[in-house]
Amino acid sequence: MECSLYYEERGHGIPLVLLHGNGEDGTYFVHQMAYFSTSYRVIAVDTRGHGKSPRGSAPFTMDQFADDLREFFDQRSIDRAIVLGFSDGANIAMKFALRFPERVRALILNGGNLNAGGVKRTVQIPVEIGYRIAVLFARRSAEAARKAEILGLMVHEPNIPAEALERITAPTLVIAGDRDMIRDSHTRQIAGCIPQAQLAILPGDHFLANRRPEAFNRTVEEFLNRLEA
Repeated sequence: MECSLYYEERGHGIPLVLLHGNGEDGTYFVHQMAYFSTSYRVIAVDTRGHGKSPRGSAPFTMDQFADDLREFFDQRSIDRAIVLGFSDGANIAMKFALRFPERVRALILNGGNLNAGGVKRTVQIPVEIGYRIAVLFARRSAEAARKAEILGLMVHEPNIPAEALERITAPTLVIAGDRDMIRDSHTRQIAGCIPQAQLAILPGDHFLANRRPEAFNRTVEEFLNRLEA
């Protein structure tokens, strides 16, 4: 792999791969690592250019991140996995499931979006302003260049056509907070387009898994238990 991804792993059993959000790293899932590692082989991955994973020289796009994840699966002898993605991680998970459906046992999408229009404007407008400022200073500052790349993901990605979701065959749980930064109608559109997807709207904001782990983990666990029944 051109970019060897950093990861933390705990537990044994069916692989449960955790994909963090924009500008974060695998430590976001501290409560999920502790909870699910009693039953699953839980693997929290740092996306290219995030956390302890190097940036590398390949394109900084979600398509590339999906390719990185496939290579990561191959390196770690992961044939199929449950993939749980948060925010941009959910967007990468959707890309991955569409491109490599045979590698996905089940899909859990937390706070994902198909395009920038799915994000509430009160959140998206500051992101767009920050992105433009970072681009202006990118040639003179490595930190600004990095910030421009990170924010650029939220401005230009993931651009997944809603009709493409009809091709997802893995059992899917779509989960979001009732005060999420993703529009409720957008979350419901994602769930409605994926065949037989389950939808869970929980009390809380965008950061459910980290701030309300008991409710989040219980909802995910109930979904996974139904798969095994």
